Amino acid sequence: MKKLLMIVNPNAGKAKIKGKLTDILDTFIKAGYQLEVYITQESGEATEVARKRGCHVDRVVCSGGDGTLNETVNGLMKIAPEKRPELGYISAGTTNDFAHSLKLPSRMKDAAKVAANGIPFLIDIGSVNGKYFCYVSGFGAFTDISYITPQDMKKILGHQAYIVEAAKQLMNLKAYPVRIESGENVYEDNFLCGLVSNSYRVGGMTGIWGSDIEMDEGLFEVTLIRQPRNLAEWGELATALFITNAKSEFVIRFKTDHITFHSESPIDWVKDGEFGGSQTDVDIRVLHRALTIMKKEEKKEEKEEIAAKEGTKE
Repeated sequence: MKKLLMIVNPNAGKAKIKGKLTDILDTFIKAGYQLEVYITQESGEATEVARKRGCHVDRVVCSGGDGTLNETVNGLMKIAPEKRPELGYISAGTTNDFAHSLKLPSRMKDAAKVAANGIPFLIDIGSVNGKYFCYVSGFGAFTDISYITPQDMKKILGHQAYIVEAAKQLMNLKAYPVRIESGENVYEDNFLCGLVSNSYRVGGMTGIWGSDIEMDEGLFEVTLIRQPRNLAEWGELATALFITNAKSEFVIRFKTDHITFHSESPIDWVKDGEFGGSQTDVDIRVLHRALTIMKKEEKKEEKEEIAAKEGTKE
């Protein structure tokens, strides 16, 4: 019989998992799995459980926010590739950027069906100074909204809590002097934000972090936002950020599989929506198709659209 380990963060989001766990477990049993369930009690537990128990099961399913997913992935990435199990994800956070990018169902029971019976999809994983991230690592404006927003506010307001916190940040943006190198490209300036992402959405926002995003191509999207010097330049920046295909000298976008950041003073970094430490030197590499995650089977129309895009690229 196939074995499945489920790692649950009971406090993620508005504690959405409560009252739904029985139906979720029933879905896995009907799919033919022998179950083991672990309820986390504190930060970091999911990493250790995934690392220690993951090599003994066929599939690990985590339920929580993107932070819980990040912890689980960090545990799985410490397992040798030939023993690394498949991953299922039932999102239960307030923003769920990564689940949105994978088009996973928002209803938890439907997400459980995908985790149990979905299509295996090999995704790229980011490595940042020896640790791992699924969809974003970065510094500066708006990157810390997920973890600085008070938990009580998240439970009451849900996603609206992030919008309230973002509005506060607009009044107090800070620039950081950073040297950035990627291949032959070198940028040295004051930056409001630096993001390396593998997602259609970051911080609940879409359309800002690049286009033509593929989660298995071996490249991540880089978005760098320079600090404007006057009111007119701030207007140009706002236009470039929120109007599709608008160009600006203050927004730099490109793809890469390796990038480094250097600052003289430590800068707070975020990793998948959680605090990633204060760093002066950051080395980010893309691990091509390093982890198998279960995704929803695409409808005929979606397959045809993807095929058309691939034909256009060729």
